[in-house]
Amino acid sequence: MLRTLAIRDFVIVDAIELEFSAGFTVFTGETGAGKSILIDALSLSLGGRGDASMVREGAARADICAEFSVDENTTAWLNENDFANDDHELMLRRVIDNAGRSKAYINGIPATAGQLRELGELLVDIHGQHAHQSLLKSEAQRALLDMQGGLQTQAQEAGKLFKVWRNLVKQREEFERDSKNVMLERERLEWQVKELDKLQIQAGEWESITHEHSRLAHAASLLEGAQEAADLISEADHPMLSQLSSLHQRLSKLVEYDVALQPVVDALDSARINLQETSYTLNDYLNRIELDPARLRTVEARLEIMHATARRFHVAPESLHLELAILSEQLQQLADASDIDALKTQEKNAYAAYEQVAQKLSKARHKVAKELAAAVTTAMQDLSMSGGSFAIALHPCEAASHGLEQVEFQVAGHAGVQPRSLAKVASGGELARISLAISVITSCATATPTLIFDEVDSGIGGGVAEVVGRLLKRLGQDRQVLCVTHLPQVASQANQHFQVSKDSSNGKTQSQIDRLDSKQRVEEIARMLGGIEITATTRKHARELLAS
Repeated sequence: MLRTLAIRDFVIVDAIELEFSAGFTVFTGETGAGKSILIDALSLSLGGRGDASMVREGAARADICAEFSVDENTTAWLNENDFANDDHELMLRRVIDNAGRSKAYINGIPATAGQLRELGELLVDIHGQHAHQSLLKSEAQRALLDMQGGLQTQAQEAGKLFKVWRNLVKQREEFERDSKNVMLERERLEWQVKELDKLQIQAGEWESITHEHSRLAHAASLLEGAQEAADLISEADHPMLSQLSSLHQRLSKLVEYDVALQPVVDALDSARINLQETSYTLNDYLNRIELDPARLRTVEARLEIMHATARRFHVAPESLHLELAILSEQLQQLADASDIDALKTQEKNAYAAYEQVAQKLSKARHKVAKELAAAVTTAMQDLSMSGGSFAIALHPCEAASHGLEQVEFQVAGHAGVQPRSLAKVASGGELARISLAISVITSCATATPTLIFDEVDSGIGGGVAEVVGRLLKRLGQDRQVLCVTHLPQVASQANQHFQVSKDSSNGKTQSQIDRLDSKQRVEEIARMLGGIEITATTRKHARELLAS
């Protein structure tokens, strides 16, 4: 449930903080006062789109904070996404600066707008003032039917399987159309793979063989240099090792006269040991290295063929093994795609999988359509459409991403009349009433704790408006219901009433919102009934509406 909403520097709002309670709450005010700005601000905190135009003129940023109490579903989401706190409450915040940059926070932790939207679906369900217009579109009708029956997951699965099937159909058609080009490409790839496969090139071979070639090509210089070093260390007339040992012995005798020489002696001893190890290593190297002209020729030939092949395939020599893997994979894919019988089998299996899910979806849609149509028909009787009926027709169609049927909402305005397409026969008032009935019915089917109706009662009036007000009040007994309305009959049924007004001073326009007490509610309902001039009669009528 929404507990508080704080708005700062948003459109024409300077700073407002509102507290909400359970039940049915209405927002009223003159046209253009900014009633829907409240809904826009809340939508923004729930991850809606925002831009720099939403920042109040002259302000650096717009800041929206919404505090909610949480239920089990919301708590589970917060725990799963690491946004939970110890207060068992939820604070959503959205900041947009005058450059259009946006920041979002959940319980003070930075979040994405996508996370706000995902969480917002658990918290609030908003029915906009133009909902009845979208109701004329087949796509919106199908989406509403699936939502009512909780069939979104099945519909998404059908869409994915349809895409897989259509891709296979396209692949098979392309093959049948371009089979000659496919065969030529396959022959080219087969030749390239065969050429590379003959070389048996291994990963890292280019680096290894390049190193070996360098060693073999400079074997004479390596032998000469290593032998000279070995001689100087241990084989010359006055070898370095002997001189170092002699020096070590001489200084060792002098240590007894001055211990300050001990570090020098230790260093010489370490140097002597290291030099001895160097001598052993050089002798071992000299025993292993040899001039091998035959091996050098073999290595040079291998380098040359690898280099030539790399030039022919336009790749670096060290990447030849990768090129072979890529071309082999392409050849395999082409071979799979070139098997027309296998393609047809895959296509058939893919359609069977899609059809199974789509038929299951169709069966569920028929069941939900029957239930929803009956509920809307019942609601129509209370909305001055006595004898009218509502039907949902599911027309079979060719396989599509949305399933095997087209959804069509139909209405009969009077008893004994065949239902016809909603888009063709419903008047503006009838459409508004049907849309409202559907909104209320679908809201009852969800567990969302807060429902918002933004002028969904437009296009109705009189006794119907009073029925609508009672309908929303009854809905508010189980949920928190917020409603922006221009109808006094609806506003009079509210448990909580806010008035939205607009003030212009010093060349600036600001919107403000006040919670009304009993006396103020009489004045506001009277204004809604009588217009600019409020009389004793309109006040009396207002008190009667509030008492009803």
